[in-house]
Amino acid sequence: MRSLFISDLHLSEDRPEANERFFRFIEQDASGAHALFILGDLFEYWIGDEDIDTPFNAVVAGFLRRLAASGTEIRVMHGNRDFLLGEAFARASGATLLSDPSVVEGTLLMHGDTLCTDDHDYQVWRSTARSEKFQREFLAQPLAQRRATVEGLREKSKQVIQAKPAEIMDVNDDAVREALRRHGVSRLVHGHTHRPGRHRVEVDGRACERWVLPDWYGAGGYLELAGDRPRLVRW
Repeated sequence: MRSLFISDLHLSEDRPEANERFFRFIEQDASGAHALFILGDLFEYWIGDEDIDTPFNAVVAGFLRRLAASGTEIRVMHGNRDFLLGEAFARASGATLLSDPSVVEGTLLMHGDTLCTDDHDYQVWRSTARSEKFQREFLAQPLAQRRATVEGLREKSKQVIQAKPAEIMDVNDDAVREALRRHGVSRLVHGHTHRPGRHRVEVDGRACERWVLPDWYGAGGYLELAGDRPRLVRW
């Protein structure tokens, strides 16, 4: 079996190069794959499933749906930008929503933001944004108001990130070990940090590995797992 893993594509109408790369990936690289796992932040932001009818969003969902119809299983995990993806998107794209964390084929899959435990401000915001109260109130707003709110949050986020030391926005080593220990696996795959690569981790005397997926702000890429042999592909 051949499984592919991607994350942090941050697709949006104003990033045509990334969009075209995604369309080629779906039609060429992902063709014939047993499964495609999207580990969060497929979109730059998602303001609710009512937005699925936006032409750009419908095009993205259409590419995924055609891949699913060809026999590739598609699993989508929420990221910190698109955690409002719901069942309507899943139906439109032929995908299945995937819980964070999940263990699939002996591999622990996460978006990765919960591992960044040194970034206390972000963890507080994440807890708020994932609450039922916040989401209920946000989704009650008209689409135009939601979009304006998210645009404002994006600008604020850019300023906050620039002011933070880079190291606190990376994963915490103890959080990584605890995740591997809790789920009893030796491989972790995640995105979010935009620092792609393979890291060796020792957990209670066990040799483990952590694979970080590339973002698509630059060249982009994916992780391929075929016959239990991981391969990180960068374009």
